[in-house]
Amino acid sequence: MFRYFPTNYVWNLSVDLAIEMGARIGEIEEMCAPLQESARHPDAAGTQAFRETWSQMADKLCGLAEEDEARGRLLSAGEKYNRAATYYITCERLQAHGAPAREALYQRFLGTFARGLRLSGENCERVEIPYEGTVLSGLYTRAEGVQGRAPILVQVNGLDSTKEMKYRVGLPAWLARRGVASLVIDQPGTGEALRLHNLTARHDSEHWASPVVDWLEQRDDIDPRRIGLEGVSLGGYYCPRAVAFEPRFACGVVWGANHDWRDVQKRRLANEGNLPVPHYWKHVCWVWGAKDIEGFMTLAEQVHLDGILDRIKVPFLVTHGEQDSQIPLKWAERTYEQLVNSPQRELKIFTAREGGVQHSSFDNSINAGHYIADWVAETLGGRTA
Repeated sequence: MFRYFPTNYVWNLSVDLAIEMGARIGEIEEMCAPLQESARHPDAAGTQAFRETWSQMADKLCGLAEEDEARGRLLSAGEKYNRAATYYITCERLQAHGAPAREALYQRFLGTFARGLRLSGENCERVEIPYEGTVLSGLYTRAEGVQGRAPILVQVNGLDSTKEMKYRVGLPAWLARRGVASLVIDQPGTGEALRLHNLTARHDSEHWASPVVDWLEQRDDIDPRRIGLEGVSLGGYYCPRAVAFEPRFACGVVWGANHDWRDVQKRRLANEGNLPVPHYWKHVCWVWGAKDIEGFMTLAEQVHLDGILDRIKVPFLVTHGEQDSQIPLKWAERTYEQLVNSPQRELKIFTAREGGVQHSSFDNSINAGHYIADWVAETLGGRTA
Protein backbone atom coordinates (compact mmCIF):
# COMPACT_ATOMS: atom_id res chain seq x y z
CA MET A 1 0.00 0.00 0.00
CA PHE A 2 1.32 3.42 -0.99
CA ARG A 3 1.73 5.37 2.26
CA TYR A 4 2.17 9.08 1.62
CA PHE A 5 1.14 9.87 5.20
CA PRO A 6 2.97 7.45 7.53
CA THR A 7 0.59 7.95 10.47
CA ASN A 8 -2.78 8.26 8.75
CA TYR A 9 -4.33 5.10 7.27
CA VAL A 10 -7.56 6.84 6.20
CA TRP A 11 -5.72 9.47 4.17
CA ASN A 12 -3.42 6.86 2.64
CA LEU A 13 -6.48 4.82 1.64
CA SER A 14 -7.96 7.91 0.00
CA VAL A 15 -4.77 8.64 -1.95
CA ASP A 16 -4.54 5.01 -3.06
CA LEU A 17 -8.16 5.10 -4.24
CA ALA A 18 -7.46 8.27 -6.19
CA ILE A 19 -4.49 6.59 -7.89
CA GLU A 20 -6.70 3.62 -8.81
CA MET A 21 -9.17 6.10 -10.31
CA GLY A 22 -6.54 7.73 -12.52
CA ALA A 23 -4.86 10.42 -10.41
CA ARG A 24 -1.43 11.57 -11.61
CA ILE A 25 1.50 11.25 -9.24
CA GLY A 26 2.78 14.77 -9.95
CA GLU A 27 -0.59 16.22 -9.03
CA ILE A 28 -0.76 14.03 -5.92
CA GLU A 29 2.61 15.37 -4.83
CA GLU A 30 1.45 18.95 -5.35
CA MET A 31 -1.74 18.33 -3.37
CA CYS A 32 -0.26 16.27 -0.55
CA ALA A 33 3.10 17.92 0.10
CA PRO A 34 1.53 20.75 2.14
CA LEU A 35 -0.51 18.28 4.21
CA GLN A 36 2.12 16.40 6.20
CA GLU A 37 1.46 18.33 9.40
CA SER A 38 -2.31 18.39 8.87
CA ALA A 39 -2.33 14.61 8.63
CA ARG A 40 -1.53 14.51 12.34
CA HIS A 41 -4.38 16.85 13.33
CA PRO A 42 -7.85 15.83 14.55
CA ASP A 43 -10.39 14.93 11.87
CA ALA A 44 -12.16 18.29 11.58
CA ALA A 45 -9.06 20.43 11.04
CA GLY A 46 -7.19 17.83 9.02
CA THR A 47 -9.97 17.02 6.57
CA GLN A 48 -10.60 20.72 5.93
CA ALA A 49 -6.96 21.17 4.95
CA PHE A 50 -7.18 18.07 2.72
CA ARG A 51 -10.27 19.47 1.05
CA GLU A 52 -8.61 22.80 0.33
CA THR A 53 -5.58 21.43 -1.50
CA TRP A 54 -7.47 18.74 -3.44
CA SER A 55 -10.36 20.98 -4.47
CA GLN A 56 -7.91 23.70 -5.53
CA MET A 57 -6.21 21.24 -7.86
CA ALA A 58 -9.59 20.20 -9.24
CA ASP A 59 -10.55 23.85 -9.77
CA LYS A 60 -7.29 24.43 -11.62
CA LEU A 61 -7.89 21.45 -13.89
CA CYS A 62 -11.41 22.70 -14.66
CA GLY A 63 -9.95 26.05 -15.63
CA LEU A 64 -7.44 24.39 -17.94
CA ALA A 65 -10.22 22.24 -19.40
CA GLU A 66 -12.25 25.34 -20.19
CA GLU A 67 -9.29 26.72 -22.10
CA ASP A 68 -9.09 23.46 -24.06
CA GLU A 69 -12.80 23.68 -24.85
CA ALA A 70 -12.41 27.21 -26.15
CA ARG A 71 -9.84 25.90 -28.65
CA GLY A 72 -11.97 22.91 -29.66
CA ARG A 73 -9.68 20.44 -27.90
CA LEU A 74 -12.51 18.49 -26.36
CA LEU A 75 -10.72 15.21 -25.71
CA SER A 76 -8.05 17.02 -23.71
CA ALA A 77 -10.73 18.93 -21.84
CA GLY A 78 -12.58 15.71 -21.06
CA GLU A 79 -9.47 14.11 -19.59
CA LYS A 80 -8.89 17.08 -17.30
CA TYR A 81 -12.50 17.14 -16.15
CA ASN A 82 -12.28 13.41 -15.41
CA ARG A 83 -9.28 13.90 -13.13
CA ALA A 84 -10.84 16.95 -11.53
CA ALA A 85 -13.92 14.89 -10.68
CA THR A 86 -11.70 12.27 -9.04
CA TYR A 87 -10.09 14.93 -6.88
CA TYR A 88 -13.45 16.46 -5.92
CA ILE A 89 -14.94 13.13 -4.78
CA THR A 90 -11.75 12.18 -2.95
CA CYS A 91 -11.92 15.23 -0.69
CA GLU A 92 -15.73 15.23 -0.45
CA ARG A 93 -15.69 11.65 0.83
CA LEU A 94 -13.49 12.66 3.78
CA GLN A 95 -15.76 15.44 5.04
CA ALA A 96 -18.07 14.96 8.01
CA HIS A 97 -21.82 14.77 7.48
CA GLY A 98 -23.10 18.32 7.68
CA ALA A 99 -19.72 19.91 6.98
CA PRO A 100 -20.14 23.40 5.49
CA ALA A 101 -20.69 23.39 1.72
CA ARG A 102 -20.28 19.61 1.45
CA GLU A 103 -23.40 19.26 -0.70
CA ALA A 104 -22.20 22.03 -3.01
CA LEU A 105 -18.88 20.21 -3.39
CA TYR A 106 -20.72 17.00 -4.25
CA GLN A 107 -22.87 18.79 -6.84
CA ARG A 108 -19.70 20.29 -8.32
CA PHE A 109 -18.30 16.76 -8.53
CA LEU A 110 -21.39 15.37 -10.29
CA GLY A 111 -21.37 18.14 -12.88
CA THR A 112 -17.66 17.80 -13.54
CA PHE A 113 -17.87 14.01 -13.85
CA ALA A 114 -20.75 14.27 -16.34
CA ARG A 115 -18.92 16.88 -18.40
CA GLY A 116 -15.79 14.74 -18.51
CA LEU A 117 -17.75 11.70 -19.66
CA ARG A 118 -19.45 13.65 -22.42
CA LEU A 119 -16.33 15.26 -23.83
CA SER A 120 -14.28 12.06 -23.55
CA GLY A 121 -16.91 10.10 -25.47
CA GLU A 122 -16.66 7.21 -23.03
CA ASN A 123 -18.81 4.09 -23.19
CA CYS A 124 -20.87 5.14 -20.19
CA GLU A 125 -24.27 6.74 -19.70
CA ARG A 126 -26.19 7.88 -16.68
CA VAL A 127 -29.48 6.03 -16.02
CA GLU A 128 -32.22 6.32 -13.40
CA ILE A 129 -34.19 3.39 -11.97
CA PRO A 130 -37.57 3.99 -10.28
CA TYR A 131 -37.47 3.22 -6.56
CA GLU A 132 -39.59 4.18 -3.54
CA GLY A 133 -41.14 7.23 -5.20
CA THR A 134 -37.76 8.52 -6.38
CA VAL A 135 -34.87 6.98 -8.34
CA LEU A 136 -31.64 5.04 -7.93
CA SER A 137 -29.00 6.55 -10.20
CA GLY A 138 -26.56 4.38 -12.11
CA LEU A 139 -23.82 4.31 -14.73
CA TYR A 140 -24.45 1.92 -17.61
CA THR A 141 -21.61 0.59 -19.78
CA ARG A 142 -22.49 -1.40 -22.89
CA ALA A 143 -20.84 -4.68 -23.78
CA GLU A 144 -18.46 -4.43 -26.72
CA GLY A 145 -18.65 -6.68 -29.77
CA VAL A 146 -21.95 -8.32 -28.81
CA GLN A 147 -24.81 -8.89 -31.24
CA GLY A 148 -28.17 -9.10 -29.52
CA ARG A 149 -28.68 -9.38 -25.79
CA ALA A 150 -25.59 -9.22 -23.58
CA PRO A 151 -24.87 -10.47 -20.07
CA ILE A 152 -24.49 -7.81 -17.38
CA LEU A 153 -22.87 -7.41 -13.98
CA VAL A 154 -24.64 -5.07 -11.57
CA GLN A 155 -22.09 -3.48 -9.22
CA VAL A 156 -22.83 -1.92 -5.82
CA ASN A 157 -20.90 0.28 -3.42
CA GLY A 158 -19.48 -0.30 0.01
CA LEU A 159 -20.04 1.92 3.02
CA ASP A 160 -18.57 5.13 1.60
CA SER A 161 -17.85 4.66 -2.11
CA THR A 162 -19.93 5.99 -5.02
CA LYS A 163 -20.84 4.65 -8.44
CA GLU A 164 -18.37 7.04 -10.07
CA MET A 165 -15.52 5.77 -7.91
CA LYS A 166 -16.28 2.16 -8.82
CA TYR A 167 -16.58 3.08 -12.49
CA ARG A 168 -13.23 4.87 -12.51
CA VAL A 169 -11.38 1.97 -10.87
CA GLY A 170 -12.04 0.16 -14.14
CA LEU A 171 -14.15 -2.99 -13.78
CA PRO A 172 -16.90 -1.81 -16.20
CA ALA A 173 -14.33 -1.16 -18.96
CA TRP A 174 -12.59 -4.50 -18.33
CA LEU A 175 -15.94 -6.30 -18.53
CA ALA A 176 -17.03 -4.45 -21.67
CA ARG A 177 -13.97 -5.76 -23.54
CA ARG A 178 -15.04 -9.25 -22.45
CA GLY A 179 -18.54 -8.86 -23.86
CA VAL A 180 -20.25 -8.13 -20.53
CA ALA A 181 -22.22 -4.96 -19.82
CA SER A 182 -22.14 -3.15 -16.45
CA LEU A 183 -24.56 -1.22 -14.29
CA VAL A 184 -22.93 0.52 -11.31
CA ILE A 185 -25.53 1.94 -8.93
CA ASP A 186 -25.72 4.21 -5.91
CA GLN A 187 -27.81 1.95 -3.70
CA PRO A 188 -29.51 3.29 -0.53
CA GLY A 189 -26.91 4.57 1.92
CA THR A 190 -24.44 5.65 -0.77
CA GLY A 191 -23.77 8.35 -3.36
CA GLU A 192 -26.78 10.20 -4.72
CA ALA A 193 -29.26 7.93 -2.96
CA LEU A 194 -28.01 9.15 0.42
CA ARG A 195 -26.85 12.67 -0.38
CA LEU A 196 -29.67 13.84 -2.63
CA HIS A 197 -32.64 11.54 -1.87
CA ASN A 198 -32.10 10.72 1.81
CA LEU A 199 -32.33 6.97 1.10
CA THR A 200 -30.49 5.36 3.98
CA ALA A 201 -28.95 1.90 4.08
CA ARG A 202 -30.99 -1.20 4.92
CA HIS A 203 -29.90 -4.73 5.79
CA ASP A 204 -32.39 -6.40 3.41
CA SER A 205 -30.53 -5.47 0.23
CA GLU A 206 -32.92 -7.51 -1.92
CA HIS A 207 -35.44 -4.70 -1.33
CA TRP A 208 -33.52 -2.41 -3.71
CA ALA A 209 -31.82 -5.11 -5.78
CA SER A 210 -35.07 -6.60 -7.09
CA PRO A 211 -36.29 -3.33 -8.68
CA VAL A 212 -32.91 -3.10 -10.41
CA VAL A 213 -33.46 -6.54 -11.92
CA ASP A 214 -37.02 -5.53 -12.91
CA TRP A 215 -35.58 -2.53 -14.76
CA LEU A 216 -32.90 -4.57 -16.52
CA GLU A 217 -35.45 -7.15 -17.67
CA GLN A 218 -37.21 -4.41 -19.65
CA ARG A 219 -34.09 -3.58 -21.69
CA ASP A 220 -33.81 -5.17 -25.13
CA ASP A 221 -29.99 -5.20 -25.02
CA ILE A 222 -29.71 -7.30 -21.83
CA ASP A 223 -30.20 -11.05 -21.44
CA PRO A 224 -32.44 -11.40 -18.35
CA ARG A 225 -31.06 -14.89 -17.69
CA ARG A 226 -27.49 -13.58 -17.38
CA ILE A 227 -27.65 -10.84 -14.75
CA GLY A 228 -24.91 -11.06 -12.12
CA LEU A 229 -24.25 -8.98 -8.99
CA GLU A 230 -20.97 -7.77 -7.49
CA GLY A 231 -20.33 -5.85 -4.27
CA VAL A 232 -17.19 -4.21 -2.91
CA SER A 233 -16.32 -3.82 0.79
CA LEU A 234 -19.67 -3.54 2.65
CA GLY A 235 -21.09 -4.63 -0.69
CA GLY A 236 -19.52 -7.93 0.33
CA TYR A 237 -22.52 -8.19 2.64
CA TYR A 238 -25.14 -6.55 0.41
CA CYS A 239 -24.36 -8.73 -2.61
CA PRO A 240 -24.62 -12.23 -1.04
CA ARG A 241 -27.73 -11.18 0.84
CA ALA A 242 -29.40 -9.94 -2.38
CA VAL A 243 -28.38 -13.00 -4.39
CA ALA A 244 -29.76 -15.25 -1.64
CA PHE A 245 -33.21 -13.63 -1.72
CA GLU A 246 -33.42 -12.61 -5.41
CA PRO A 247 -33.24 -15.84 -7.48
CA ARG A 248 -33.07 -14.01 -10.81
CA PHE A 249 -29.38 -13.21 -10.26
CA ALA A 250 -27.29 -15.68 -12.26
CA CYS A 251 -24.10 -15.30 -10.19
CA GLY A 252 -22.52 -13.29 -7.40
CA VAL A 253 -19.09 -11.81 -6.66
CA VAL A 254 -17.72 -10.11 -3.57
CA TRP A 255 -14.61 -7.96 -3.85
CA GLY A 256 -13.69 -8.00 -0.20
CA ALA A 257 -15.89 -10.24 1.94
CA ASN A 258 -17.96 -8.77 4.77
CA HIS A 259 -19.68 -11.75 6.33
CA ASP A 260 -20.32 -10.33 9.81
CA TRP A 261 -20.31 -6.54 9.82
CA ARG A 262 -21.86 -6.44 13.29
CA ASP A 263 -18.68 -8.05 14.64
CA VAL A 264 -16.56 -5.50 12.77
CA GLN A 265 -18.46 -2.67 14.48
CA LYS A 266 -17.89 -4.18 17.92
CA ARG A 267 -14.17 -4.42 17.14
CA ARG A 268 -14.15 -0.80 16.00
CA LEU A 269 -15.81 0.31 19.23
CA ALA A 270 -12.89 -1.40 20.96
CA ASN A 271 -10.47 0.47 18.65
CA GLU A 272 -9.48 -2.67 16.76
CA GLY A 273 -8.83 -2.56 13.01
CA ASN A 274 -8.55 0.39 10.64
CA LEU A 275 -11.40 2.78 9.86
CA PRO A 276 -12.29 3.63 6.23
CA VAL A 277 -13.27 7.29 6.74
CA PRO A 278 -12.75 10.08 9.26
CA HIS A 279 -15.63 11.00 11.57
CA TYR A 280 -16.49 7.29 11.39
CA TRP A 281 -19.33 7.04 13.94
CA LYS A 282 -21.02 10.17 12.66
CA HIS A 283 -20.71 8.78 9.15
CA VAL A 284 -22.28 5.39 9.87
CA CYS A 285 -25.15 6.99 11.77
CA TRP A 286 -25.85 9.14 8.69
CA VAL A 287 -25.61 6.18 6.31
CA TRP A 288 -27.96 4.00 8.36
CA GLY A 289 -30.34 6.72 9.51
CA ALA A 290 -29.51 6.22 13.21
CA LYS A 291 -29.85 8.95 15.82
CA ASP A 292 -26.80 7.85 17.79
CA ILE A 293 -24.20 5.10 18.12
CA GLU A 294 -26.50 2.99 20.27
CA GLY A 295 -29.19 3.10 17.62
CA PHE A 296 -26.66 2.31 14.93
CA MET A 297 -25.33 -0.70 16.84
CA THR A 298 -28.88 -2.03 17.11
CA LEU A 299 -29.23 -1.80 13.32
CA ALA A 300 -25.80 -3.36 12.80
CA GLU A 301 -26.93 -6.51 14.65
CA GLN A 302 -28.84 -7.46 11.49
CA VAL A 303 -25.89 -7.05 9.13
CA HIS A 304 -24.50 -10.57 8.93
CA LEU A 305 -24.84 -13.56 6.60
CA ASP A 306 -25.19 -16.46 9.01
CA GLY A 307 -28.18 -18.65 8.15
CA ILE A 308 -28.64 -17.00 4.74
CA LEU A 309 -26.07 -18.28 2.26
CA ASP A 310 -27.46 -21.81 1.87
CA ARG A 311 -30.23 -20.17 -0.20
CA ILE A 312 -27.72 -19.32 -2.96
CA LYS A 313 -27.89 -21.83 -5.82
CA VAL A 314 -25.85 -20.01 -8.48
CA PRO A 315 -22.08 -19.63 -9.06
CA PHE A 316 -20.36 -17.39 -6.54
CA LEU A 317 -16.85 -15.91 -6.29
CA VAL A 318 -15.51 -14.74 -2.92
CA THR A 319 -12.33 -12.62 -3.07
CA HIS A 320 -10.30 -11.02 -0.28
CA GLY A 321 -6.95 -9.35 0.25
CA GLU A 322 -4.49 -11.40 2.30
CA GLN A 323 -3.46 -8.39 4.38
CA ASP A 324 -6.87 -6.69 4.72
CA SER A 325 -6.59 -4.53 7.85
CA GLN A 326 -10.28 -3.62 7.95
CA ILE A 327 -12.04 -6.98 7.58
CA PRO A 328 -10.29 -10.14 8.87
CA LEU A 329 -9.66 -12.90 6.34
CA LYS A 330 -11.69 -15.34 8.45
CA TRP A 331 -14.89 -13.68 7.24
CA ALA A 332 -14.09 -14.48 3.60
CA GLU A 333 -13.49 -18.07 4.60
CA ARG A 334 -16.80 -18.11 6.51
CA THR A 335 -18.73 -16.82 3.49
CA TYR A 336 -17.16 -19.47 1.26
CA GLU A 337 -17.83 -22.25 3.77
CA GLN A 338 -21.52 -21.37 4.00
CA LEU A 339 -22.10 -21.34 0.21
CA VAL A 340 -22.97 -25.03 0.46
CA ASN A 341 -25.55 -25.06 -2.35
CA SER A 342 -23.65 -22.98 -4.89
CA PRO A 343 -22.84 -25.23 -7.87
CA GLN A 344 -19.63 -23.30 -8.53
CA ARG A 345 -18.11 -21.56 -5.53
CA GLU A 346 -14.58 -20.20 -5.39
CA LEU A 347 -12.47 -18.49 -2.75
CA LYS A 348 -9.68 -16.34 -4.19
CA ILE A 349 -7.20 -14.73 -1.78
CA PHE A 350 -5.07 -12.03 -3.37
CA THR A 351 -1.48 -12.30 -2.16
CA ALA A 352 1.68 -10.25 -2.57
CA ARG A 353 2.46 -12.22 -5.73
CA GLU A 354 -0.44 -10.71 -7.71
CA GLY A 355 -1.05 -7.63 -5.57
CA GLY A 356 -4.29 -6.26 -4.21
CA VAL A 357 -3.63 -7.57 -0.69
CA GLN A 358 -5.33 -4.70 1.17
CA HIS A 359 -9.02 -4.10 1.72
CA SER A 360 -10.94 -4.82 -1.51
CA SER A 361 -7.61 -4.51 -3.38
CA PHE A 362 -7.67 -0.71 -2.99
CA ASP A 363 -3.86 -0.78 -2.88
CA ASN A 364 -3.54 -2.29 -6.38
CA SER A 365 -6.75 -3.24 -8.12
CA ILE A 366 -5.82 -4.16 -11.66
CA ASN A 367 -4.79 -7.82 -11.37
CA ALA A 368 -7.59 -8.52 -8.92
CA GLY A 369 -10.06 -6.70 -11.13
CA HIS A 370 -9.05 -8.64 -14.21
CA TYR A 371 -9.36 -11.90 -12.27
CA ILE A 372 -12.92 -10.96 -11.35
CA ALA A 373 -13.70 -9.85 -14.93
CA ASP A 374 -12.42 -13.17 -16.31
CA TRP A 375 -14.48 -15.19 -13.81
CA VAL A 376 -17.62 -13.19 -14.63
CA ALA A 377 -17.05 -13.54 -18.38
CA GLU A 378 -16.55 -17.29 -18.07
CA THR A 379 -19.62 -17.64 -15.84
CA LEU A 380 -22.03 -15.43 -17.79
CA GLY A 381 -20.92 -16.38 -21.30
CA GLY A 382 -18.62 -13.52 -22.23
CA ARG A 383 -15.09 -13.93 -23.57
CA THR A 384 -11.56 -13.86 -22.15
CA ALA A 385 -9.60 -13.54 -25.39
